[in-house]
Order: sequence, then C-alpha cells, then structure tokens
Amino acid sequence: MKNRFNFAIIAAIAIVFTACQKDDVAPVAVPAYSSTQTLTVNFSATKPFAFFGFKDSALVANSDSTTAKWDFGLRLTTFLVNSNASGPGKAGVIMQDGIFASLNTAPSSGYAYDTTSTKLAIKDGSWYDYNALSHAFIPKAGKVFFFRTADGAHYAKMQLLSVNYAPFAGPAPSQLLYKFQYAYQPSGSNSF
Repeated sequence: MKNRFNFAIIAAIAIVFTACQKDDVAPVAVPAYSSTQTLTVNFSATKPFAFFGFKDSALVANSDSTTAKWDFGLRLTTFLVNSNASGPGKAGVIMQDGIFASLNTAPSSGYAYDTTSTKLAIKDGSWYDYNALSHAFIPKAGKVFFFRTADGAHYAKMQLLSVNYAPFAGPAPSQLLYKFQYAYQPSGSNSF
C-alpha cells in the first residue's frame, strides 16, 4: 500500500512538472518564392523604361515610376535601380558570379546604387556579350544579381536567361524580350 502511495505521489509530481513546461516552438520560416518571367522592354532610348517589382512579381506602370513600387527598370540594355538618381526607393544591387541555385544568401552590405544618371549601379555591358554578326545580346553565364528591394527591407536574386528581339515588322526591332528567373524573400531574411 505504501508503494502505491509513493508511486501516486511521484506520478502526480511528474504530471505537474511536465504539464508546466513551456513548449519551445521554433519560428516558422517564410520560404522564398521563385518564378520565371518574360519582360518586354523598349529598344529605343527615347521610349519609357519597363519597371518591375519583385514583391508583386509584376510590371509596374510608368505612372508609378516616381514611387517605391518598382525595384529595377530596363530599356534596351540599360538597368535602373530604384535609388538615388533613378527613384525614391532604397534599392541596391550586387552582381556575383556563381550558380543561381547555389547562391542562397544575399550579402548584408556592399550594394551599389544609381548615384547619377550616368553612374548606374548595373553598368551597361557588364552582364551581356554582344554578337555583332547576329546582333544578339547574350547574358553572361553565371552572373547573378542580388537586390535589396526598393522598400529597403527585402531581398531578391535574379539571373537573366535570354534576351531576344520581339517579333517586328519593318526595318528594325522596337522591343526586346528579357527572360529571367528570380527568387524573392518576403520575410525580410537574406536567405533563399
């Protein structure tokens, strides 16, 4: 009888102490989402830029070009980053060599900005080779762009896959089709 009583006390104490333990719940990591997009870009330097926002995974209207809704803009082979001279955002970019799927952490510092209209963060010609015979713009293999987005609080990575002329009638093309893959981290983490 005494053994049963001791067992009952020990069992009760064990239940009380285990019931009062705090559950350690790990925070749920928000996964990055990725996509492949094709963006139609004006060929002429006199036409407007095409603006893209990673957060909404969409083209941003030219009427919003003075907002932080877009992260980068393109026209012909010129990139704009929504910062300083190009827009009111806090976007920055770093170009790294590597394999898109293997580069899984965006740098925490060292981002370049558009400081003036002639000193852009992404230098023309730094990301492509031009074939004068076929007039093709060929993205350099292994070039991955890391962006801090225009809100200054999120990260994206992007790789250009191809640049082709849009179908055209007449003597010269008027648009280019940029195909790119990217990943966007909505949690604010710099990990993909």
